[in-house]
Amino acid sequence: MATAKDIMHPGAQWVSRQDTLEHAARLMRELDIGALPISDENDRLCGIITDRDIVVKAIALGRDPARTTCSELCEGTPRWVEADAGVDDVLRELEVRQIKRLPVIEDKRLVGMISEADIGRHLSDHEIAEFVESVYAGQ
Repeated sequence: MATAKDIMHPGAQWVSRQDTLEHAARLMRELDIGALPISDENDRLCGIITDRDIVVKAIALGRDPARTTCSELCEGTPRWVEADAGVDDVLRELEVRQIKRLPVIEDKRLVGMISEADIGRHLSDHEIAEFVESVYAGQ
């Protein structure tokens, strides 16, 4: 059975809680991605910031992205999956939480991210259809 590590995008990068939104946005642009995990002072996952978060929760409200830190936008408990979790567990987490990206952790360290594109590359058409229906049903 395929695992999270088998379908993830390896080599994910993250930003520190103290990094600015401006820094996060520049890194997203450089890496051509829409989300970055946020680490605490112990290099542990403490949140995720998306390009949408930066626009809707900061810029649209007049906050200065050069002075606002990533930690100021962290909300709730970040979701993640262990590298050896089965694909069914990954899909269940994405569906139940209604999220589109999931950090992959191994030995308490970030090793990759799973996005909708990764799901699309590794699942059957039937599995993709079920996933899309579950995640987007209420939107």
